[in-house]
Amino acid sequence: MTPGPIRVLLADDHAVVREGYRSLLQGQPDIRVVAEAQSGDEAYRLFRRHEPDVIVVDLSMQGGGGLEAIARIRQVAPQARILVFTMHLNATFAVQAFRAGATGYVTKSSPPQMLVQAVRDVRDERPALSPDIAGELARERAASERSALEQLTPREFEILCLRMDLRSIDEISESLHVSPKTVANAYYQLKAKLGAGSDIELVHLALRAGLVKPLAL
Repeated sequence: MTPGPIRVLLADDHAVVREGYRSLLQGQPDIRVVAEAQSGDEAYRLFRRHEPDVIVVDLSMQGGGGLEAIARIRQVAPQARILVFTMHLNATFAVQAFRAGATGYVTKSSPPQMLVQAVRDVRDERPALSPDIAGELARERAASERSALEQLTPREFEILCLRMDLRSIDEISESLHVSPKTVANAYYQLKAKLGAGSDIELVHLALRAGLVKPLAL
């Protein structure tokens, strides 16, 4: 059986903007806009009434913002598929949106077809990020990890570097003129500070933060 069109709820407090992307989405054979909201509160009410497949929501709206609407909708419908469509090209906004329960995040500076594809991806439970916000998130994560590395003591940082150079605990002990137990304890502490549950996680963190270069095979 052929599935029906993707039923979409639009939430944006700018009528002209809403009209523009309603026309864009309605022009697709597999998408139908079933309701429009101009505030977060109205988006919540219309979601309860229409139970759309995808909610496309801006973050900055009068009468209850997008983040609040996302959180309220996810509270009553944990499986709701929510796509943020916003002007905010800022990793912090994206992180907060995903924490609230958004499924995807596309900026309004993206090409129109990207919004269309994001609606389809979110309906099918696939990740949907416009390239600009994906880049911002990657930079924010790397900066966060560099900041975490700055919490290490000089000895912990040196031990981390030596471990990333594939030195064993005994080799590091000999190099730093301390006991293997001291090295092992410091290594445990630095992993705890960085939130790394395993050596593999620690390597990934160090790579993303630019501390070491990928190993050549």
